[in-house]
Amino acid sequence: MDITPVVSPDRLLVRSYGGGGFVINERRLVGSILLFPNHVEAWPVRGLDALNETDFRPLIEERPAIEVVLVGAGKRPTTLNTVLRESLRKAGIGADVMTTGAACRTYNVLVAEDRRVAAALIALQ
Repeated sequence: MDITPVVSPDRLLVRSYGGGGFVINERRLVGSILLFPNHVEAWPVRGLDALNETDFRPLIEERPAIEVVLVGAGKRPTTLNTVLRESLRKAGIGADVMTTGAACRTYNVLVAEDRRVAAALIALQ
C-alpha cells in the first residue's frame, strides 16, 4: 500500500539542501530563502543573530496569512529574540526554530497536510 501523500503539483517542496542552497521542486537556489507553499523568495541573511523585524516582513504580509513559520537556523537550533517572536505573535504567526534540515522536512509534511506554513531557511555550506 502506497502511503505517500498526494501533494498538488503547484506546491513547492524542499527536495534537498546543503552546499549553500536548496533544491525546491526541480530548481536549485543558492543562499537563504523564504519558502511558501506557492512561491519562494531570496532571503539575504547570514544568521539568526543579525535578524530584525524587517527580515520577517514578507512573512507577516503574506496573504492568505500563514499560521506558522519554521525557522531553519543552520546546524544548531537556537531561539528567536523576544522582539522578533512578539512581532510574529502579534501577526498571529507561531514560530518554531530548529535546524535547517529539520525545518525542511517539517515544512514538507505541513505542506502535504495543506497547512498555511512558511519556512525561513538559512543555507548550509
